[in-house]
Amino acid sequence: MAAFVSQSAPTKMSSSNPANWAAQSIAERILIVRLGAMGDIIHGLPAVASLQAAFPASRIGWLIEEGWAELLCTLATPRSGPRSPQRPLVDRIHTVNTKRWGAAPFSLQTWERIAAALSDLRAEDYDIAIDLQGALRSSLLARWSGAPTIYGFAEPREIPASMFYTRPVIASGEHVVEQAQSLMNSIAGRPLPLSQVEVPRDDKAEVECESWLREKGIDNFVLLNPGAGWGAKLWPSDRYGDVARRLAERGLKNVINFGPGEELIAQSVLAKAGAGSYGFTGSLTRLIALTRRASLFIGGDTGPMHLAAALCVPVIAIFGPTNPARNGPFGVRHIVLRSPASVTSYRHVNEPDRGLLEINSEQVVAAAEQLLEEHHD
Repeated sequence: MAAFVSQSAPTKMSSSNPANWAAQSIAERILIVRLGAMGDIIHGLPAVASLQAAFPASRIGWLIEEGWAELLCTLATPRSGPRSPQRPLVDRIHTVNTKRWGAAPFSLQTWERIAAALSDLRAEDYDIAIDLQGALRSSLLARWSGAPTIYGFAEPREIPASMFYTRPVIASGEHVVEQAQSLMNSIAGRPLPLSQVEVPRDDKAEVECESWLREKGIDNFVLLNPGAGWGAKLWPSDRYGDVARRLAERGLKNVINFGPGEELIAQSVLAKAGAGSYGFTGSLTRLIALTRRASLFIGGDTGPMHLAAALCVPVIAIFGPTNPARNGPFGVRHIVLRSPASVTSYRHVNEPDRGLLEINSEQVVAAAEQLLEEHHD
């Protein structure tokens, strides 16, 4: 049987023990390095928001993969300048495309692009760089930024990354959001209060989303996301379809979100779901606009699930091999479903997790009804 783990949104962050060298006054120019992926970037937003709120005069830049930049700034908005609802968190966005660079590492065009990106980065003359990713490439880019002080975790995800840090910090907290916050606490030299995350708002996408929902006759709806980063995290698509069908029988509409390469999964869900369910795919900006309007989110350990949590949408999280205490929905009312048979692993394997398969559609529907009832009370 799957274990139901129901949790309320946390009210405060855990704090770290500031080191003796912790900054007494914050630097004027700060660079955040968190290249990807979607969920990991979202996990870093609360910590950066707390740093911004504590030191509003500081100029904050973010180095990110081009494909995820919409999580920080709408497409039509300049990448630098005064903060706004379209770019609410940072003053400057720097982008890289490491996948394209890696596909042609010896190309002259690749080296020209790398040189241009590094020149753009170094021109900002950052005082400190903060590596939230803990990977060798992210720490190397932090060093190449030219910032004289580089903060990172003392035990990063990739151990060689620590060679490039001038200020290693011992992380505290179980959840990755708490760990990122502990890094900011050490930089500030004191515990920083949790800040509400702001996600970019694109007025055009908001209007288009409202129009699409009206066209489909969708008002109160559940957003389901059957895809996942790798096979072991995939709950069966026919069970998502069964959940959608059961929710439709209770008068709810369902929107099935899918990304590139997930078309067959979405088709399978929609075939089982029947009337009252609609497929959706689009840019990150459109997904943000849609997620804002959902009454409930149902999905696994994926970026869209963490986006829903950041937007304060109640979440039903279906977990398998990954640990919800470390990677689960944060800061929002949610229910995590995970079987005791699931063994924590972050290996990217395609075989379905045995414990994940023990979770049935009846349990998910029951959890959905519980959260929807609490939401209306």
